[in-house]
Amino acid sequence: MQYDFDTILDRKHTNSEKWAVRDGELPMTTADMDFKTAPEIMDAMKQKIDQGAFGYEYPTPEYFQAVAAWYATEHHAAAETDWMRFATGVIPAITASVHHFSHEGDNVLLMEPVYNTFYNSIINSGRHVIASQQLYDHDQHTYHVDWYDLEDKLANPLTTLMILCNPHNPTGYVWTKDELIHILSLAKRHGVVVISDEIHGDLVLDGPDYTPTFSLPTEITANLITLVSTSKTFNLAALHSATGIVPNPILRERFDRAINKYEAAEPNLLAIPGAIAAYRHGGDWLHQLKKYVLGNRHYIADFLRQNLPDLHLVPGTATYLIWIDTSAVSDDSAKLAQFIREDTGLIINPGTYYHGNGAGFIRINIAYPRKQVEDAMQRLLKAIKDFKKK
Repeated sequence: MQYDFDTILDRKHTNSEKWAVRDGELPMTTADMDFKTAPEIMDAMKQKIDQGAFGYEYPTPEYFQAVAAWYATEHHAAAETDWMRFATGVIPAITASVHHFSHEGDNVLLMEPVYNTFYNSIINSGRHVIASQQLYDHDQHTYHVDWYDLEDKLANPLTTLMILCNPHNPTGYVWTKDELIHILSLAKRHGVVVISDEIHGDLVLDGPDYTPTFSLPTEITANLITLVSTSKTFNLAALHSATGIVPNPILRERFDRAINKYEAAEPNLLAIPGAIAAYRHGGDWLHQLKKYVLGNRHYIADFLRQNLPDLHLVPGTATYLIWIDTSAVSDDSAKLAQFIREDTGLIINPGTYYHGNGAGFIRINIAYPRKQVEDAMQRLLKAIKDFKKK
């Protein structure tokens, strides 16, 4: 079946967080997609609604079996269903874990720049962010781990947790298996629990697939909590469902207590049937989606080279989010993003949201029909030209 990714959806006045904007504005920010999800998923949810009784729900064995089968088929990674626990989202599970696995005043380690909502989970819980800065190569426009700094931060006696983003948001980098083994080995050496957010794992657009951390050798996964979800993969964020995969039975029991203590373990009406349908029947849709988004990425890369050579696309291979080096134009991406919006109506995320060296970057969501991507690039071209005239 051929799926439609070209039709432009009118999402204004639909209670969409991203589309609560002024007329004429084009928001390419919040990480959900402007495509309809797979019809097979919608059919399953419609059947659930047609039952007409909307009582309390629970995660079924079929749900966990669907998760296991998906990772075996798509990623050649084995996960026992006994390792799994349902959660009402990756971020609720992270926040519950921060509360349960650390104490007020402890450090939680991040590798910056990184997804901004992690900071809310940490700071709002009374913990401190301790950051290891990724090293940026200005010639190749690529990031690398500062291994000495990372171990130094992990060795800090107050560092009890680390939140890893695999693949990485916002750079789109897919960690290699060797890199993940090194990170988890260092964390284990220093007694640090690692929470690995793998919400973008199904969205590797090109090159080698990502490595699910739960599939790594058991000697280094004893302190690991892996979190996966259909939300980014199938544009189902509002279903609020995720799965914690925890190989260590002792840690798994503690994780189970965490998500239940903080009421982050009960599915809503559509979470289970929607996720099961996604995992069982969404593969073809996803494969076509990734080709389409990769086409968008190639279009943007070509456009920047031809029209905006001062801007450089960081060469990530995962996610539908792109990370653009704008440091040759401005060292204040918040100011630049505001100008772009005021000048053209294009709304993008300033890199300052993600800390680290983000002041020289912008993040753009490219999970849109091609016509809207083309529109966005024309707006960006105008805005950068106008910004330089200031």
